[in-house]
Amino acid sequence: QEQLVESGGGLVQPGTSLRLSCAASGFTFSNYAMRWYRQAPGEAREWVAGIHTVPRVTKYADSVKDRFTISRDNAKNTVYLTMNNLKPEDTAVYYCNAYNPWTSNEYWGQGTQVTVSS
Repeated sequence: QEQLVESGGGLVQPGTSLRLSCAASGFTFSNYAMRWYRQAPGEAREWVAGIHTVPRVTKYADSVKDRFTISRDNAKNTVYLTMNNLKPEDTAVYYCNAYNPWTSNEYWGQGTQVTVSS
């Protein structure tokens, strides 16, 4: 069964860092582009960052560019989101997404809460 499991969320102070992980299972991870989305209370889900299969091209939303870094380890079937200089507006539930550009198969994780507050 295809599964994505996020971890690493929590309550942090502004200006600090956090790294989210998303462990994949049940499908060929290296065939999937991986993306992070987030959803703040009362807001629509928004795309945050993405990383392709090969080559490992990365893209970021303007709101997180130069602060967040997406990376992947195909040997561990895991994608990461390293978040630096966190701001209160980064508070949201963060979701991992896997997308196969050849078959259009898509999977979602259950989300992990990130709260940035002093």
